[in-house]
Amino acid sequence: MGKQEEKVSTQHQGPHGMVPAQKANDFSKTMKQLLAYCRSYLPVIVIALVLAFAGAALNVIGPDQLSKITDIIQEGMMAEVDLDGVKRVGILLAVLYGSGLLFNYIQGFIMATVTQRITKKMRKDISIKINKIPLKYFDSTSYGNVLSRVTNDVDTIGQTLNNSLGMLVTSVATFVGAIIMMFYTNWIMALTGILTTMVGFSLMTFIMKHSQKYFGAQQKELGLINGHIEEVYSGHHVVKVYNGEKDAKDVFHGMNQRLYENAWKSQFMSGLMMPVMQFIGNFGYVAICVVGAILVTNGSITIGTIVAFMVYIRLFTQPLSQLAQAATNLQSTAAASERVFEFLAEKELEDESEKSVRLENVKGEVEFKNVQFGYNEDRLIIKNFNAKAKAGQKVAIVGPTGAGKTTLVNLLMRFYELNSGEITIDGTPISRLTRENVHELFCMVLQDTWLFEGSIRENIVFSNENVTEEEVEKACKAVGLHHFIQTLPNGYDTMLDDHANLSTGQKQLITIARAMIDNAPLLILDEATSSVDTRTELLIQQAMDKLTIGKTSFVIAHRLSTIKNADLILVMKDGDIIETGNHEELLSKDGFYAELYNSQFENAS
Repeated sequence: MGKQEEKVSTQHQGPHGMVPAQKANDFSKTMKQLLAYCRSYLPVIVIALVLAFAGAALNVIGPDQLSKITDIIQEGMMAEVDLDGVKRVGILLAVLYGSGLLFNYIQGFIMATVTQRITKKMRKDISIKINKIPLKYFDSTSYGNVLSRVTNDVDTIGQTLNNSLGMLVTSVATFVGAIIMMFYTNWIMALTGILTTMVGFSLMTFIMKHSQKYFGAQQKELGLINGHIEEVYSGHHVVKVYNGEKDAKDVFHGMNQRLYENAWKSQFMSGLMMPVMQFIGNFGYVAICVVGAILVTNGSITIGTIVAFMVYIRLFTQPLSQLAQAATNLQSTAAASERVFEFLAEKELEDESEKSVRLENVKGEVEFKNVQFGYNEDRLIIKNFNAKAKAGQKVAIVGPTGAGKTTLVNLLMRFYELNSGEITIDGTPISRLTRENVHELFCMVLQDTWLFEGSIRENIVFSNENVTEEEVEKACKAVGLHHFIQTLPNGYDTMLDDHANLSTGQKQLITIARAMIDNAPLLILDEATSSVDTRTELLIQQAMDKLTIGKTSFVIAHRLSTIKNADLILVMKDGDIIETGNHEELLSKDGFYAELYNSQFENAS
C-alpha cells in the first residue's frame, strides 16, 4: 500500500504545481492535437459550423423586424393599425426563425454524428495502441488508469466536444451579429448595452483562468482512483486475508478526497459563470430601459427601438453565458484529450514490417547464447545465460523465487528485448523474426487461468480458425475433460461467465485443451499446477504429459516432483544457471537442486 500511496502523491502534485502560463500552453497544444486528430472530419465540421453561423445570423435579424411591428402598432394606435404591414413582417419573422431552427437542427445532427465517430476512432486507436505498447509500460501503469482513458476520458471528449463546438460558433455569431445590429440601430443604446456587459467578460476570463488546473487534476485523479479500485478488487481476497482493508480504505479515501476537492472546485467555478451572466443581463435590461426612455422623450428613437434593444441585450448577454459554458466544456475536453494523446504518444514496439524471415515447419531446437537482460538497464536479472534445448525435449527450469525463471519465458516469447546476446529457434535468431511469427510457434499454459465470457467451445478454439468439432472433443478427451462437459446442460455450448461453477483444476484443463488445439511446435508451462490440490495436480500432470508429446517444452515449476521426467533440468539462481542435468544426475551431485528437492519433502513431513 505504501508504494501505491507514494505513486499517487507524486502524480497528484503535477497539476497543482503548474504555473498558469504552462497550463495555457498545454491547453493550446492539446487543442491543436485534437484539431489535427479530427482532420478528416474538418470539412463536415466546417459545414456544421457554417449552418450554426447562418442560424444565429437569422435569429439576430429578427429584433429589427420586431421593432418595425412595434412601430406599425404604435402609429396605428392614433388612427388604424396597418394589419397588412403586421402580417408581412410576421410572415418574414416566421420564415427567419423557422430557417434558423432548421439550420440548427441540421448542425446538431452533424455534430452529434461526427463527435461519436471521433470517439469511436479514439477507442479503436487506443485498442490498437495497447497491442503495440511494450509490456514494461504496464509494469509502471495500473490497468485501471489505462481503462479510465478508454472509457471516462473518451466519453468526456465526445460529450463536451458535441456540446461546445456548435455552441461556441453560435455564441460568437450571435454576439458579433448583435453588436453590429445594435450599432446599426442606435449607437448610444449600443454603447450602453456593451458597457454594462463588459464586467461579464472580465469575470468570465478570471474564472476560466483559475479553473482549468482543476479540470486537469480531476481527470488525473479519476484515472488514479479507477486504477486503485481495479487493483484492490482484483486482489480482494488477499486484502481481506492480510487485514489490509483499513490501508486500502485510507488510500481510497485520500484519492476520493482529492477527486472531490478538484471536482468541487472545477464545477463550482464553472457554475459561477451562469449566475454572473444572468445578473449582467438583467442589469443591461435596466440600463437600456432608462437610457431608452430618455432618448424616446427627446424624440431620438421610437418605442420599437427599445423593444428591439431588449431582445438585442438578451442576444448579446446570452452568448456570454454560452461562451462561458463552451469554455468550461472545452477545458474538460482538453484535460481528457491530454490523457488520451499522452497514451497514444507512448513509445511503441519497433516496426517489423521489413522483416522477411519466417519460420515454418519448425523442429524445435532452442538455444540461449550469452543472454543478458534487466527490466532496468542498470540492474541485470539474467546474466550471461547459456542453454540449449534439442527438438522434442522437455526442459524444466527450476530455482528459488526471483531467480529469473518467468523472465526467461518472457524473453523467449519476445515480450521484452534482450540487453545483449541472442536466442535462436532452429538456428534462426528470434530478433530476425516478427513477434507474430514467434508467438505462432508457441502455445502456453500459465498459472493464472484466463477464460473469457463465451462458450466452452469458444474458449478452447480461441483465435484458431477451421477447428472441427471432432478436434475439440479429441483434445478434451485427451485431458480428461470430455465426460465432465457432457454432464453440463448445454455441453460444449455451456456459457462461461460469473455464474459458471468450475473448479480451478477444470479451468486449467480447458486452457490445456486450448493449447492442444493450437498444436504449436513449442510449449511453455509456467507453474500450471501450483494452485491446485494433489489429486487435480495429477490429472493436470497427465494432461500436460500428453500435451508435450512431439513438442519442445519449457516447464517452470516450484513442485519439483512434477518435473522428474524432464529430459533436461536447468537450475537457476540469481539469473545464472548453476546446475544442469536430468533428475537422477542432479540428485547424485548433491548440490543446490538436491537441496531444493529434499527441502520440499522435509517441509511436507
